[in-house]
Amino acid sequence: MAVSRRRTARRTSGDRPLLTQRIASAAVGVPVILLLIYAGGTWYTAAVAAALAIAAVEFQHARRDWLDPVCILTGALVAGIAVGARASTGVWASWLIGAAVLAPLAAMARPTDSDVRIDALWALAGVTYVGFLGSFMVLLRYIDFDGRSWVYLTVLSTFAVDTGSYFTGRAIGRHKLAPRISPKKTVEGLVGGYMAGFAAVVLLGYLFDLGVAPAKMSLLGLLLPGVAAVGDLAESAIKRLAGIKDASELIPGHGGVLDRLDSILFTFALVYLFTQWVVY
Repeated sequence: MAVSRRRTARRTSGDRPLLTQRIASAAVGVPVILLLIYAGGTWYTAAVAAALAIAAVEFQHARRDWLDPVCILTGALVAGIAVGARASTGVWASWLIGAAVLAPLAAMARPTDSDVRIDALWALAGVTYVGFLGSFMVLLRYIDFDGRSWVYLTVLSTFAVDTGSYFTGRAIGRHKLAPRISPKKTVEGLVGGYMAGFAAVVLLGYLFDLGVAPAKMSLLGLLLPGVAAVGDLAESAIKRLAGIKDASELIPGHGGVLDRLDSILFTFALVYLFTQWVVY
């Protein structure tokens, strides 16, 4: 028991600098994000396009140099998909055009790996994963019925899942959730994040007065934390496959932009489809 306490103390002490960095980054980044959501319009679309472009380049960097033409092209295509999403159905055409253009270019570019086909598939996967899922970040903001509030609900609820998982896992996490994919994630953290996410969805749905029946909002509360966890594990699996710890070191304490969008990419898609198929 004493040994276990010493290990916990060492782990907690070692995590303090990281926690400090995470809090500092959040203190700067979260207000900016909330202001951009409120503003909407060109500012919001441009910010989403820029974030997705960086995330797409980070994804490609796992197999290529930062300035590799395919890295740069992928970032530009993903940004274009986000901008195309502002025109609603244009996002689907943008994604198809981007994939069609990228496939032969990825095959022609000089790869850092001897297997050109794997490199081409990796490039296409980045466009699909970041560009296709990321387009819902724009689509949800511009739905016809209070898109701003739905975006706030999605972002804040996803933050609640992440925060609940992190602090619950730090405090009482003992049982590993998926050690081969993400060694630090625990079952206790998953439960804590699930409870925080459910509470956030239901509470924010009430505060924003979205006019959604309690049963439907409770359904979203049950779905969103699970989808957020899947998104988190999916990005961890991608990094494990690529043999990297973080997508980059751009955001102190958090890694790269892709590391912060892991759950968001999935929860935005969920909430957008929820508003279209269940709510209205």
